[in-house]
Amino acid sequence: MALAVDVVKRSGRRPTESFDADKLLRSIRAACLSVRSPEGEAESTAAAVTNAVILWVETKPAVTSHDLRRLAGAHLERYHPEAAYFYQQHRAII
Repeated sequence: MALAVDVVKRSGRRPTESFDADKLLRSIRAACLSVRSPEGEAESTAAAVTNAVILWVETKPAVTSHDLRRLAGAHLERYHPEAAYFYQQHRAII
């Protein structure tokens, strides 16, 4: 699901892109599965976090990728702290 919200990429070096809720959902699901969450838990957690982020994004004309990651990580922390850490630190881990 793409909303009419531009996502400004890190440091503005790459072109902006439209917010894609499915992309966010897949990345949160992947973080959950990476820390061995059961498939169903990963799906429901990703859906809940994505829905919370969508509510926030809908009120903005543009957001940064950093803001999206920070907000999604904060919501994920409520459901799965270990997956949240993995999600928030993915650049340092890889």
